[in-house]
Amino acid sequence: MDKLYNMSVFSKVVEMGSFTAVANHLDTTVGNISRAVSVLEESLDTRLMQRSTRRLVITDAGRRFYDRCVAILTDVEHAEAEARDALLEPRGTLRVHSVPGLGRDLVTRAVMAYRGAYPEVSVELLLSQRMPNLLEEQLDLAVVITRTLPDSAYVSQKIGSSHCILAASPAYLATHAAPERPEDLIDHQCVLLGTVDYAPDEWHLESAAGNTTFRPTGPHFSVNDMDSMALALREGAGIGLLAAFSAMDDLRSGKLVRVLPQFHTYARSVYAVYPSRQFVDAKIKRFIDTLKTHVGEPLGTYAQELECPVAE
Repeated sequence: MDKLYNMSVFSKVVEMGSFTAVANHLDTTVGNISRAVSVLEESLDTRLMQRSTRRLVITDAGRRFYDRCVAILTDVEHAEAEARDALLEPRGTLRVHSVPGLGRDLVTRAVMAYRGAYPEVSVELLLSQRMPNLLEEQLDLAVVITRTLPDSAYVSQKIGSSHCILAASPAYLATHAAPERPEDLIDHQCVLLGTVDYAPDEWHLESAAGNTTFRPTGPHFSVNDMDSMALALREGAGIGLLAAFSAMDDLRSGKLVRVLPQFHTYARSVYAVYPSRQFVDAKIKRFIDTLKTHVGEPLGTYAQELECPVAE
C-alpha cells in the first residue's frame, strides 16, 4: 500500500479511536484499515498502537509518529493546493524566450503589461535568434517568427503575422535614384538580413501584381539583428528588408522611407510555443492572452498601415 495513504489511515484511527469508524468513513473494510496500520508498523519495526477487542491504546512511539504524520500530511495538502492553484491563478516565475527584434519592443511591452496585471509573477525574458529547447533550458514559453513550425512535441498558438518591407534613409535616396522595379535594386547598396528564417541572398517579394525573387550581388553589409539593420539603414547604408515591427517608428517619423512600396515579403507567423497542452499553468495561459493583445494586435495594425495581407 502507498505509505502516504497508510499514514493518513493511521492518523484517522488515532483521531477517531476505532478501526470501524475509519472504515465507515473511508467506505472500506475494517480488514483494510487494520492492514494499513500493520504495514506501517512492519516498515517501522515499531508498535504504534496496542489493540484489544474493546479498545485501542496509542503507544508513545505511535503518538510521536502521529504528530509527524499530521505535519507531513498537512505539507502534502498545501503542496497539492498550491499546484492546483497554479492552474487557476498566475504565480511563480515565468521564463520566456523571444527572437530579439520582436522581444526588444513588443514582447517587452507585453511583459510590462503582464507584470502590471499579475505582480506576483516574476518574468525572465531571454532574447536570441535560435529556437531553444524548452525542456532542457527550463523555459515556459518561446515567441518565434517562422513561415512553418518544425515538427515537435511542443504546442503552439498563433499570435499574429509579420512582414518585411524594403526601406532606406532619405539621405541615401537623395543621392541614389529610388528603384522603380525590383530589377533596379541591382544598382543599389543592399543591406542583407540573415537570421534563422531569412536567407540573406534571396529576397522573395510579393505584390498584388505578382511575385519575384531578387538576389543581391556585389559588396554588401550583412547583419543578423533587426535593430542593427534599422540603424544601418538610418545611417544611409543602403536599401534593406526590415520587419514592420522594427520599421514603423522610423517610417512614421520620416527617418526611413519605404522603397518599392507595392512589394513586401510573404507573411511569417508569430507563435507562442510551449511544452504541453495538458495542465497548462495559469501564468502561461494569461501571458499568451497578453501576447495576443500587446503583440498580435499591433502587428495587425502595422500590416494594415503598410497594406500587407494578414495570413490566416
